[in-house]
Amino acid sequence: MRKVMTDAELKLWNELRAHRLMGLGFRRQLPIAGCIVDFACPQKKLVVELDGSQHGDAELAAADTFRTKRLEQDGWTVLRFWNDDVIRDIENVCQHIVIVAGLGGTD
Repeated sequence: MRKVMTDAELKLWNELRAHRLMGLGFRRQLPIAGCIVDFACPQKKLVVELDGSQHGDAELAAADTFRTKRLEQDGWTVLRFWNDDVIRDIENVCQHIVIVAGLGGTD
């Protein structure tokens, strides 16, 4: 667990915390299935992970794939966004989260 959030994590957390995003209740740094996920909405079994450029490394990407499969085995839906996407386009990131959570359309 990390106490200090990255800029991208802080930006997204400011959108998610206190049920700000369509009433969804997210928790930060939640342990699930032996992993500590960046953000999770237990009510919707939805995990949001933010990845920096180091996640482009083949070894780390393989570990991310393993984590995702492990969480999906327990019924969680895992969304991954690049830090840059959050910094540059937080509105579309949030819209995608809402759609996957089943609370929004694609109009």
